[in-house]
Parts: sequence; structure tokens; C-alpha cells
Amino acid sequence: MNTTAKPSPEVLRDRLIDEIVQNRVAGLYDPRVEEAMRAVPRHEFLPAVSIETAYANEAVTIKDNPAEDSLPFSCASKPDVVFFMLVQLELGPGDRVFEIGAGTGVNAAYMRYLVGPTGRVITGDIDSAVTAYARKTLDATGYGDIEVLTRDGALGAEELAPFDRIIATVGVWDPSPAMQEQLTPEGRLVIPLRWRGLTRSVAFARQPDRLLSDSVKMCGFLPMIGQDGEHSGYVNDDHLIRLFWDDDQPIDPSALRTAVSQPGTVAWTDTTVGPAESFDGVWLRLSATEQTTCRITVKPAAIDVGLHRPAIPALSPALVEGDSMAYLTLERITTEEVAEPRFRLGAAGYGPAGGTLAERLCAQIRAWGSARTAEPVISLFPAGTSDDQLADGSLIEKPSARMVITF
Repeated sequence: MNTTAKPSPEVLRDRLIDEIVQNRVAGLYDPRVEEAMRAVPRHEFLPAVSIETAYANEAVTIKDNPAEDSLPFSCASKPDVVFFMLVQLELGPGDRVFEIGAGTGVNAAYMRYLVGPTGRVITGDIDSAVTAYARKTLDATGYGDIEVLTRDGALGAEELAPFDRIIATVGVWDPSPAMQEQLTPEGRLVIPLRWRGLTRSVAFARQPDRLLSDSVKMCGFLPMIGQDGEHSGYVNDDHLIRLFWDDDQPIDPSALRTAVSQPGTVAWTDTTVGPAESFDGVWLRLSATEQTTCRITVKPAAIDVGLHRPAIPALSPALVEGDSMAYLTLERITTEEVAEPRFRLGAAGYGPAGGTLAERLCAQIRAWGSARTAEPVISLFPAGTSDDQLADGSLIEKPSARMVITF
């Protein structure tokens, strides 16, 4: 019989926050956010899972999606991502904040702690089952004064605006007018912004003519329901190779059927990485320089029959033009006996223009290699802003915003 006592929720919570603070995955820290996450009992917002699961540094699904190759409908976000996004938000005592995506309610509770007794927290979700869940957990944990609204978060809450802060805990492809206009003149917006197949938590400060980023960090979030500007499709009928692209990109996956059935070519660079070193900045640079940038997902069966392995098979950047494509790849360049392996980065090309696309991708690998920690500046201008009023950089058109990325 095992009589070893299990750690208490408080001990497990402190261990989790200790890990987050020590690792600082996005390099961001605020002692007030640490205090809030130590004070709020996350496990009480996840009563259906074990205490150990509640305090693991992992996302927890609270509503599944039965469709093939689909993400869940709703999740509790990874705690370390919650931490750095709250740091990006820069909440202060007395702030009024609107959250898009109610989730379990725990993020609203953290924010309630941060804004203090004179602040106000409103959280909303388009799914009535999600808002009912959040309302129940918030009431049960002593946060009954947090307002929970069932509505499309992209519309904001005009009757309660303006807000000092707005945060989204769902992936936003099109930053709506409400996200831009319902902020105070000195307000901040933090959203998991989606473009060209990638997602970044971007913190924006409101300027007179635009929203201007001051922090861009890697993250992953479920997409916001009702934003239909992202598309996906399989290259062939066996569903082993899938592309993800934006509404403004003329990409047809089926045009690549012939290309992927033939041997490809690989171009290599001298840029190398270690096993724990992120090279995700390559994707960011591609999105700012190549209008054909998208995402490729490859299942192991495709690699088993000869397709070059993408750098990360589940999500790697690709360039697609007509019947040709190239995507990021890597290979080990040290022997098995070396304790700290190194990998060089390159690009695999397919189709008539595959070699040219691979070389263009390699050019951005090299640019990243010489400035690995550089973050772009992202400007969101209202739709309809004239070209002469835009910042210098690469322009990506969204229905509600003109997005400019500048390195």
C-alpha cells in the first residue's frame, strides 16, 4: 500500500510558477503577474481534471472538436503563455479590461487580482456553453463581480467601452474595428495575431493613427470562431500533406500534386542551430519579405515514402507559387557521439520553380542567422488608410486593418 502523501494544490501551484519564472520562455517578467498566478487557485477552474494536470505547464482541453485534423473548440491555455501575455498587457490598479475568449474564467480571475478593487474585468465568448462554464467557476471561486458576456468578441463591448486594456485568448486573424476603436487613447491591445500560417502574441500600444507593436512573442492559440480568412487544403487525396494560407493568397494545393510525386531538390545554408534553439524567427522574416509564405503540415507516412522532412513536420513555413513550393528543412551535421548536436537549416523545393523558391527561402534563413533575436515592428492601420500614410515595410491586407511588418 502506498501511503505517500500527494502534494497539496498550493505546493503544485508554487512549483509551476517557480518553473515559469525560472524559464521565462518569452523573456518577460513582472512580479505582480507572478503574485496573481500564485494567488488564484487554477485547479478550481478545472474541476474535471486531476490536480496534477491542472498544474502541469500544458494546455487543457475543455471542449473537443470531433472533426478530422481539427483543433479543440476551447482550451485552458498553457500557464507560461498566460504569464507572458499578462506581462505584455501591463495591467495596473484601476484599469478597465475586456477579454475576448472566456475559457475557464481563470485568466479573468488573474486580471481581477491585478486591477484591484477599483478596476473592472469583463470577459466574453461567442459560445454560450463556454460562458456558462466561466460564470460557474468565477462564482464558485469568489470572482462574482467579473462580468461575463455571451457575444462575438470581435464586436467588443461598446456599451462598456472605452477600455484601458483589451486582450484576446483566441487566435485573431482579422483585428476588428472594435479592437482598435474601443481602447482609450493610451490603451494597450494584446492578441494572438495570425498571419501567413503563424501566430504571435503581439502587444500593441494605441497611437493617434495606428496600433504599434512593442512586443512580438511566439505562441499558439485556437482560432477565433467566425473569422473565415484562413484556408487549408490537402495536396492530394491521401491527406498526408496539408497547406494553410490566407484569403489574399492565390494558393491551390491540388496544383502541387505532380510536384510532390517527383524527387525534390534541397538547398542548404551555413546557418546552424542546437537542439533547444528556436529558429522560428525564419518564419517571421519570410512573412515580412515573401507574399507567398504559408504553412505546411506533413504526416510521417509522406516522409516514409520519400518526401523531404520539414524542419517541424506539424508546422513549418513554406513558399508556394502555382505548381511549385519550397519549405524549411534541416539535417544533423554532428555525429551521434556528440553530446550537443548541431543542425543546419535549408529548404526543400518541389516543382518547376522549386529550386528558385528554395534559394529565396535560404536567403531569409541567412538573414535570420545574422540577427537571431530581432523582433519586427507591426503596425495596424485602419482599413481605408491611404498608402502614403502607411509605415515602411511589408503590407498584408486584412478586411479590417492594413498590417505592415517592418524589420
